[in-house]
Amino acid sequence: MTSPTDSPSPIVRQLRLVVEAEDYEAAVAFYRDQLGLREEAAFSGGDGAEVMILDAGRATLEIANPAQKRMIDDVEVGRQVAPRIRVAFEVDDSAAATDRLLAAGATQVAPPTVTPWQSLNSRLDAPADLHITLFQELLGQEERETLHGFGTAAGSEEVTDGGR
Repeated sequence: MTSPTDSPSPIVRQLRLVVEAEDYEAAVAFYRDQLGLREEAAFSGGDGAEVMILDAGRATLEIANPAQKRMIDDVEVGRQVAPRIRVAFEVDDSAAATDRLLAAGATQVAPPTVTPWQSLNSRLDAPADLHITLFQELLGQEERETLHGFGTAAGSEEVTDGGR
């Protein structure tokens, strides 16, 4: 097994999640106009094909084992609800963003809840059949790193960052 320091320089420049939306206009209105993702580019084809690329800020890929996924669902929702892939958006005000997205047509799965890793997380079912988390960090990174279970895989044998 290689360590992170044995890996070549990263070549990935961007993580892009591509989602097919039956109701394209509703999905654009929800994610761009209500959630506030900035339009980066849009393309259309002569056959009615349309795509819009929305800037969601910094992208990360969070890989969780099944036990972690179950624990997150239990903490945030109280039951197992998330599909294998869930999309999480960091926002400045999770409660206000949740209210705004509910008014825009999302379905609440769980209201904003303070997690053990000190973020305020809500769960919604949103357009384009996405199960999403809105999260607001309540502590800075340095403060969060002092909490039990935080760290990096390179610096700890047992690490759980709480997830989103």
